[in-house]
Amino acid sequence: MKSLKGTKTAENLMKSFAGESQARMRYTYYSSKAKKDGYVQISNIFMETAENEKEHAKRFFKFLSESLEGETVEINAEFPVALGDTKSNLFAAAEGEKEEWTDLYPSFADVADEEGFPSIAYVWREIAEAEERHELRYRKLLANIENNTVFEKDEEVEWKCNNCGYIHKGKSAPERCPACDHPQAHFEVFHETY
Repeated sequence: MKSLKGTKTAENLMKSFAGESQARMRYTYYSSKAKKDGYVQISNIFMETAENEKEHAKRFFKFLSESLEGETVEINAEFPVALGDTKSNLFAAAEGEKEEWTDLYPSFADVADEEGFPSIAYVWREIAEAEERHELRYRKLLANIENNTVFEKDEEVEWKCNNCGYIHKGKSAPERCPACDHPQAHFEVFHETY
């Protein structure tokens, strides 16, 4: 790969690295808040997404380190400051993901193509697809809170206690797990994905 030194692509990679890194920490905070608010599943999803963001950050940093080891890259960037209840955190997270996949990463990919870095452009476009899924997931979780369907559904479903694995069938999760006595916060709709 040719040198990134002095390119807009280098700046955009550092912006992406910084953005993914701070998103990881923000989602870690959001995870703690969701758990305190009684949403263990949402807490786990925030942590899973935080780990996804870490991997995105690593990919961007690897491009930088392969070409600019020992150098510095100056950036001017804006990052959101948002820490509220779980509902507002889900909204803020969805909006951030939307900006990445609809605006930032496509524009960064276009610049990389123009500057002769097609492999970097490709990675931005692929990561944008993951960010789109993150946005959709956050919006679904937000809708569950808004519609009071986190722990209650219109039809009978299987609810799994994430603490002990107990499965309950019904329209709503039990207030407490009859097997381990953990609160409803530990239940989620059971899905086997294997």
